[in-house]
Amino acid sequence: MDFYHSEDNNKLRHVVNWIVDIVVVIAFAWFLVYAYGTQIVVSGHSMLPLLASDDVVLMNRLSYDFGHPDRFDVVVFQRDDQKMNVKRVIGLPGETLQIKNDDIYMNGVKLQQPAGLGRVSLAGLAEKPVKLGEDEYFLLGDNRDSSEDSRFSNIGNVSGSQIKGKVWFRMLPVGKIELIRSK
Repeated sequence: MDFYHSEDNNKLRHVVNWIVDIVVVIAFAWFLVYAYGTQIVVSGHSMLPLLASDDVVLMNRLSYDFGHPDRFDVVVFQRDDQKMNVKRVIGLPGETLQIKNDDIYMNGVKLQQPAGLGRVSLAGLAEKPVKLGEDEYFLLGDNRDSSEDSRFSNIGNVSGSQIKGKVWFRMLPVGKIELIRSK
């Protein structure tokens, strides 16, 4: 009799181990998709030439749980109307930003931008100095002449809590698959 109970216990143990393995794999897959695989569809042409309308990008949700956005990071933020937008971080908390003569000035010093980021012909709210609060960021689209961003009152300065994550990968269109890096 003990032989049969031992065999049943081994079968039960095998089934339980198998179920635990499946649960762990599913939990790990869920974590990876949640943390690094949130898909965002780019709307409009404000991030050209980097990202075009209808490009599908992946967002890293954890990137700012352990740090803060850096200048020139491409981020996803949630607007007051709950829409998700993709823009580039230009101004950081505590800085004073102004746009004059088509250039961006940070604390009175002209900002040296990476190649490919154009001049800013429309200053909007940043025509006068904009002082960012301790948890506020100033975001601009790369296509400065066609971007609804922090220069306009319907967006304005963006709080850290509105920034949902960092764009890290373009997955569609297939011909343009690439890692997205900060400049």
